[in-house]
Amino acid sequence: GSIYVNHYAFHQSYIEMEKRFKIWVYKHGDPPLFHRGPMKEIYSIEGHVIDHIGSSDDRFATSDPDRAHVFFLPVSVANIVHYLYRPLRNYDRAPLHRVVHDYVDLAIKRYPFWNRSSGADHFFASCHDWGPEVTTFRPEFRNMIRVLCNANTSEGFDPKRDASLPEIKIGYSLTPMNLDRPRGGPRPILAFFAGGVHGSVREALFRHWKDRGDTDVRVYDYLPKNVSYAGMMSRSKFCICPSGYEVASPRIVESFHAGCVPVIVSEGYSLPFGEVLDWDRFSISIPVAKIPEMKNILQGIGEREYLEKQKEMYRAKKHFLLHRPPQPYDLLHMVLHSVWLRRLNLRL
Repeated sequence: GSIYVNHYAFHQSYIEMEKRFKIWVYKHGDPPLFHRGPMKEIYSIEGHVIDHIGSSDDRFATSDPDRAHVFFLPVSVANIVHYLYRPLRNYDRAPLHRVVHDYVDLAIKRYPFWNRSSGADHFFASCHDWGPEVTTFRPEFRNMIRVLCNANTSEGFDPKRDASLPEIKIGYSLTPMNLDRPRGGPRPILAFFAGGVHGSVREALFRHWKDRGDTDVRVYDYLPKNVSYAGMMSRSKFCICPSGYEVASPRIVESFHAGCVPVIVSEGYSLPFGEVLDWDRFSISIPVAKIPEMKNILQGIGEREYLEKQKEMYRAKKHFLLHRPPQPYDLLHMVLHSVWLRRLNLRL
């Protein structure tokens, strides 16, 4: 077996990207709304993508727009919301739309690149929940490649054009919450989740599994005293990764570090790098309607099948590691590969 949909095609495409792919970045606009994003906490991958693509020493960067395959719009939706909506009492999206639309309009007016392709070779990256909405009300933006954490197919995310961005919660190191754990060791807990009751998926999870007194499936809104989140993950066979208010969850990448197989509970979530990775090899997907049957489903996975999934998960982990500077096949280069495929309109 393989963690890849097509191992050979992926590696050939990746090697070709390393040889040829070039990105030109628009220079107008000032930080912190442009050219800079959050580098820590929940939306941090947005900042790291913007920072990496904007660094002139990157192998994929070009100062010659005639050599570029794609044009990057260094807009940070997370920073725009952070700085324009303080305090966050008003959820009217108009100020956000105005800032982004003015930025793109200036790019269209000042440079010839947008009109040559009607925006089809332009892209931006956002991990904020509101990221998808900045293109909604302008039909001429619909050709753009959107790299989004909030990759919800029921809200207009198109996996053929848009790319799903893994969500990572970064603290004081590039490893999420210092969760790296040794591979061995007993895992006496079948499945674990702790987090807020955000959105209908989690409401269903809590309704069926919180305060049940079940020693196999542990679901908490707040962990008991003297119980550590990382410790619970490292003692669990499966880590439940339900959608919150939006579809993405940082718990998926946290699972890779903690060594527990992710159980993805969502509706309409287009998984990161899904055109390349065969997620069924190293994760479990449970529809929201089957949350009541979760324990039976997970107990039905035999030890050999579980260990195989866990082994494949460790193999897939390298694609979700954040390095600065990036390394081959790591998270940032996989994000660029997703853009490369969509620019070429390739199906592997």
